[in-house]
Amino acid sequence: MTTTAMVLVAPGRLELREVAVPSLEEGAVLLRVLLTEVCGTDVHLLHGRLPEAPYPLIPGHFAVGKVEALRGSPTYTDGCPVRVGDLATFLDVYGTCGRCWYCEVAHATTRCPNRKVYGITFGAELAPLGAWSEVIYLKPGTRLLRLDGISPARYIGGGCGLATALHAVDRARVRLGDSVVVQGSGPVGLNAALLASLSGATMVVLVGAPAMRLEAGRKMGVDATINVETTTSDERVSMVKELTDGRGADVVIEATGVPAAIPEGMAMARDAGTYVVAGQYTDAGDVAFNPHVLLNKKHLDMRATWGIDLGHLHRALRIVRRHGDTYRWEELISRTYPLSEARAALEDVAAGRLVKAAIQPNPAAYPPP
Repeated sequence: MTTTAMVLVAPGRLELREVAVPSLEEGAVLLRVLLTEVCGTDVHLLHGRLPEAPYPLIPGHFAVGKVEALRGSPTYTDGCPVRVGDLATFLDVYGTCGRCWYCEVAHATTRCPNRKVYGITFGAELAPLGAWSEVIYLKPGTRLLRLDGISPARYIGGGCGLATALHAVDRARVRLGDSVVVQGSGPVGLNAALLASLSGATMVVLVGAPAMRLEAGRKMGVDATINVETTTSDERVSMVKELTDGRGADVVIEATGVPAAIPEGMAMARDAGTYVVAGQYTDAGDVAFNPHVLLNKKHLDMRATWGIDLGHLHRALRIVRRHGDTYRWEELISRTYPLSEARAALEDVAAGRLVKAAIQPNPAAYPPP
């Protein structure tokens, strides 16, 4: 058996190929992909900014699909058996050991040295282990979740950005009545702003561009937006202080991927505030700041996030189920592309021409939303 997949052969080189699907191992599941997404990580892979990536590989680490085949008795995270025909998704993280120092002592499973990620750290020669494919092979032990009552478009509209933002908001410890600034208006930033509001923040400011992404933020309930294309850094810091009684925000969350945003965000935080860095997923270079002025003297609490775990995905799914009719995450998907147009999708995401891009590998099974 083979499947059609978009293979990232090397940085900058994409090819539509037929990929062999191996016989299922005991406990494995074959998922026919209905909808997947284009994440900022996929853009980094295209540009060769993740040195650990084992090219050639099949991108796509968040997806929804129907169970096409299974072997043995795999179960969902709630213990219920997986059935052929189920609508399901999966945690993109695979192989976390649960026994190493990071797992058991530091309680930081995202730093487990055995950790792998579908669509990012699995090579294409093993199997279709990324979702930019008609089917994805889910290895034994993959954490599976049912999507009863949630459409593929709604789930993917939240997708990786929602779970990642949840981790960042957890690290920020947003409290009732807090003021929160989010730097970056991509999917992570938009979801961080929304989750900050749901967590009780009474002033949420979204800083980013282009205008359509800021408009998406306003539709999701942010209180103020600042366009980085029409303001200077000093102006943005001043605007934040004007919105926060002259002190700065209680919490600032960075979701830009731009190193220069770091000292600016630190300046936006109030004295004894909290700054969470969530967007520096690849090495985009160094940045200089004055540690006396922006860190010690401010008594600033600075934190960071790396990846997600099952808890983040499980809770993100519950959030979508509870609040989906209000916030309609599916409306964040600006355009759905066939597999053959994956490069165009990547280029549109990289250029900021849309809010979010989705990829539809099986038009007959799930027409583009």
